[in-house]
Amino acid sequence: MKSAKHPAKQTGFTLIELMVSMVIIAIIMTVAIPSYRGYIQRANRADATTALLRITAGQERFFIQNGTYSNDLANPPPVGLGVGQTERGFYNLAVARPNAGQYQAVATIAAGGAQADDQDCAVFIVNERGQRTAFTNGGAENTDDCWR
Repeated sequence: MKSAKHPAKQTGFTLIELMVSMVIIAIIMTVAIPSYRGYIQRANRADATTALLRITAGQERFFIQNGTYSNDLANPPPVGLGVGQTERGFYNLAVARPNAGQYQAVATIAAGGAQADDQDCAVFIVNERGQRTAFTNGGAENTDDCWR
């Protein structure tokens, strides 16, 4: 027979301990998830910058061979540049050629893609002089943050 002086030892968690643990996890998650998403967006921006730098190199090769810049991204050299899209498809590419001695390559966020919610760096631009610019979704310039 068990003595009344020594009650049976209980094991496990109380409801209060469980609730405190859940609150701590929720607080950590509210800080960690947005921070991680921001990191992923910054990493995915390399998809645009890399493609634009490939276009720049292709334009210089094309100019040396033809004396003018190309506005044909999709076709391979010697007809075009052979850079039809970004490597991961997060951005759409376009090139404008105001005259034979100028071009402007533009990468814009692909609608519905993984970068669609990136408000800080929606448009990347590079021209024949190597000038790099970037704009937010609202149209404000944000070159320093986007072209890191």
